This record gives sequence, structure tokens and C-alpha cells, in this order.
Amino acid sequence: MSTRILDCGDTAFSVEFGSTIAPDINARVMALHGAIAAARAAGRPGDALAGVVETVPSMRALLVIYDPLSTSRAELQPAIEALLAGGLAVAAKARHITLPCCYDDAEFAPDLAEVAQRTGVTTEEVVRLHLASDFRVYVVGFMPGLPYMAGLQKKLHLPRRASPRLRVPALSVAIATEMTVVYPFESPGGWHLIGRTPVAMFDARRGEQATTLAPGDAVRFSRIDRAAYDSLCAEAEHAPFDIARFVEVES
Repeated sequence: MSTRILDCGDTAFSVEFGSTIAPDINARVMALHGAIAAARAAGRPGDALAGVVETVPSMRALLVIYDPLSTSRAELQPAIEALLAGGLAVAAKARHITLPCCYDDAEFAPDLAEVAQRTGVTTEEVVRLHLASDFRVYVVGFMPGLPYMAGLQKKLHLPRRASPRLRVPALSVAIATEMTVVYPFESPGGWHLIGRTPVAMFDARRGEQATTLAPGDAVRFSRIDRAAYDSLCAEAEHAPFDIARFVEVES
């Protein structure tokens, strides 16, 4: 698999692994992200990766941000290429997380009937297909904690809505193309709303662990009714959820 490296201003460059959204491409992004982190953690004075400030994974590329007063792309690129040439441990450690989702209330799923009509299935089949999808978090962005998760069952692939909403309620679960997202906060949005989770995607009460999901996480949804949703929301008002509660396994 070929890579290319592109400048992003004078403090960063992007290492691109492909042009599509695909599990193998994203796995290489996460593997390089992990390899650079490990190399920096084990670093010694004079290390070639000294000066790297942080790396930011996306769906098909890794952004490497550096301090231009202490290093440059010319100094860092050979070290990055050496990591690539040495082979990357693609099978990075991943959490398997199950998020509860209520699909049964029209307030939570205003687009469920339209999605069913446009895909030629019943509303129950839309829910079943969403529950049957194995999602992977490719990137967290747009707003704090918003996870872009690919893996939606092909039968439900639709383009975004022709008319975006000015206000999408927080914690709405939505789909578009091959992806699903959870809106952390109320915001404009053009995805199809099919449910709502009581689990905050960003909770500042958790301090440094404020973001619930991370790139590389494997995610599935479990169905809850409105009573269970309300109960979990009431619980969350008193204290933030411990993320470990929703982690099924780490591999």
C-alpha cells in the first residue's frame, strides 16, 4: 500500500495511506499513530522524532504536528519513513463498546419512517440493521466528542438529507452513507435521525477522559425502551457514566 506525505503549513504534514474509507487503511493510520507514540515514549536525547508535538489520526491519514523551532519536515520524514519501512503492528489494541439507544420514540427518531421508505424496508428492519452493524470509530471531530463510525449495513446507505436541520438535539443517533454518528451537543446537522442514546459523548466532569469514544474503538448499539432511556438520563444527571461500564472487552 503506497503512502504520500503532504505539507500542511510550516508546523505539520499529513501522511496519507489512501483515498477511501476502508478498515485496512484506517488500521494503518492508527498503527502509525501508535508507533510514533511508542517511539516518543521511549525517546532519548537526539531522537529523530524529538520535536513532534502530537499526531492526529483521521479516516485515511495521520497529521503530524511539530515544533518548527526545534525540527522540520525534512528531519522528521526519514524517521517516519523508517517506521513505515520497518512494518507496523496493524492489529492495534481496541475497545469493544456497546451503546444503549432508544429507537422507539418519534421525538428521538423523526427520520426513521423516511429512511424505511427510501430503503424499501420496514422501520423495524431499519432498527434491526442498525443494531446488526459493526461500527469502527474512524475519527473524532467536528465538535468535541463527535465520533464518525463506519460500518453501517449497506441496505441503509443514503446520502445526507437534502435540507439540513438548524437544530439537531444532543445525543441523537444518526446515519448517512456508510456511517453513523452521535451528536454530542445540539447543533445543525444533515444526517438522518433514527434514535437517541443517554450516553454523553463528551462529559467535562470526567476530566481528562471527557471524550467517550476514541479512534479505533469497535462499537455496537443495544436497544432500550423509553423508560430505560429516562432512567439512564436521570442517573447521568447525578454523576457521569464510567466508560468502562459500556466496554464489553478490550482486545
